[in-house]
Amino acid sequence: MKPIYKIISVAEWRAAEAEGVFRGSAIDLADGYIHFSDPDQVEETAAKHFPGKTDLLLIAIDPGMPGEALKWEASRGGALFPHLYAPLYMDAVIRVAPLPLGLDGRHDFAGLL
Repeated sequence: MKPIYKIISVAEWRAAEAEGVFRGSAIDLADGYIHFSDPDQVEETAAKHFPGKTDLLLIAIDPGMPGEALKWEASRGGALFPHLYAPLYMDAVIRVAPLPLGLDGRHDFAGLL
């Protein structure tokens, strides 16, 4: 299974690490689930929701770890996106990496996916 991804600010992630669990960003909490993207969706997610933003991390998650709380649901353009209806525990995290901006102003995913 390919990892799923969460784009998050460094400050939000550091707070989650200190607590030992990520409960969601503001939009996640408002929607009632944690938003993720699969490898084919994450670059478009970055362009749509995080244009020009710096100080971001790309969190890779083992999609098998959250169990039945992870649901694939129709979202943008009818594509199925992974949504987690539970907190994200650190044992599901595969990798945490900086998500830099490229010279073109878009996030540079080279070597991250």
